[in-house]
Amino acid sequence: MSFSTDTKNELCRIMPEKKCDQLAEIAGFLRVAGSLGLAGGGSFRISVSTELASAARHYKQLIREYFQVDSAVEIGEGSALSRGHTYILTIGPEQRSDSILRETGILLVREGNNYISDGIYSGLTQKKCCRKAYLRGIFIGAGTISDPEKGYHLEFSLASHNLANDLKRMINTFDDLSARVVERKGRWIVYMKNSQYISDTLALMGASTQMLKFENTRIRKGLMNQTMRIMNCDTANTDRTLDASQKQGEAIRKLMEAGLYEKLSPKLAEVADLRLRYPEASLTQLGEMLDPPLKKSGVNNRLKRLVEMADKIEPGGRSDAERSCIHE
Repeated sequence: MSFSTDTKNELCRIMPEKKCDQLAEIAGFLRVAGSLGLAGGGSFRISVSTELASAARHYKQLIREYFQVDSAVEIGEGSALSRGHTYILTIGPEQRSDSILRETGILLVREGNNYISDGIYSGLTQKKCCRKAYLRGIFIGAGTISDPEKGYHLEFSLASHNLANDLKRMINTFDDLSARVVERKGRWIVYMKNSQYISDTLALMGASTQMLKFENTRIRKGLMNQTMRIMNCDTANTDRTLDASQKQGEAIRKLMEAGLYEKLSPKLAEVADLRLRYPEASLTQLGEMLDPPLKKSGVNNRLKRLVEMADKIEPGGRSDAERSCIHE
């Protein structure tokens, strides 16, 4: 199973104890997974569809726990992508469907007339615990999360722009969380790409096991990336050291060919001799070999002086380099 399915299955094992949380979670799930049909006499029939057997069992139990009604369950063919089954919970007028719609904030009254809302009813999400429960319900119904091994992405696919904006605002009420909204193929997507936000959202919804798996992957990938950066940095430093050493060695051999090596001052000659003997040594290592030892900057200055002297040698002559040899 996918990381997203495992997350939903874990969330479906949570049975809220508080009545307000039960109602908020039912409302979030019905908002995105439910559809309405007329049942005659102005009443509605609620059909709730899910491709997760765990979700069908969970919400059948949760609706029975809160509303004291037993919803019917039908099993149909799943989508072409899922190749599984679709589980449909049906709640008709005999199960007080209108009352359920009103209490979940879906069926409201304006100017004496009923209307179907397309946002989040604020009366259900006043408390933090209720917002967590509502978020859990809406994720089980319309959320997905990518495998952290492949990337960091959590999203809710919604049919209403108003609902998307309401969900974004609700998510942003939690400390250090931030979500964005974008339109994609006629749907409104509320999403997060920040790995810390996603981890915190998993914890808020109650998916503690999946959150730990997510964190383990995130930490491991972070350590691997850090190791790669250090290795790349070390490689770059090594390359620079070898390039500089090669340039210094060529300069010293040029001084030898011009007959100027024997005329170097003792300090310059000592550094030149060590560079030729230890071409892969760093400046710090060369400095430790000197007697007395010399700091990295001092070694660099002497080698730089040797390179400058070699650059002054003219073809077929010694030029100004010969006059520089006796000076450090």
